[in-house]
Amino acid sequence: MKLFDIDARIMACVKIDDKRMLDTETGEVVDLEAIEALEMERDTKLENIGCWYKQLLAEADAIKAEKNAMAEREKVRRNKAESLKGFLGRYLDGKKFETAKVAMSFRKSEAVEFDASYMADVPVEFLKLREPELDKTAVKKAIKAGEEIPGCALVTRQNLTIK
Repeated sequence: MKLFDIDARIMACVKIDDKRMLDTETGEVVDLEAIEALEMERDTKLENIGCWYKQLLAEADAIKAEKNAMAEREKVRRNKAESLKGFLGRYLDGKKFETAKVAMSFRKSEAVEFDASYMADVPVEFLKLREPELDKTAVKKAIKAGEEIPGCALVTRQNLTIK
């Protein structure tokens, strides 16, 4: 039986006396033990769903840890490869090298180098400007202090915690 079916069956019952209840949907008289069994089944289902949630989070954490370990291994190998490329570039000093397994050559490129101490002297058309971003932490603090910020409101939410 599904969780919402259990709740529906419990909600459809009206207490007749200390030992019996009436199912308003079917007209069936149900003893309190049957209702208690439904409540226990409901609690078991809730417990199982909560445990499944915790298991999924544990698996996600394990996957993230493995992903981070693999990313670190990748980073080490990329850094080593770049180091070897730099060594080869200095050693070959612009000369080509080729065998059946590898070919190394050089090509020219252009790049802009910039000294950040001259930032104030750069004309504005050469600067990338960012869109403004709301500082939600500062807004929350201001609203709690009694300020009104246009378009902003402090909303209280219910967040489920499963441990």
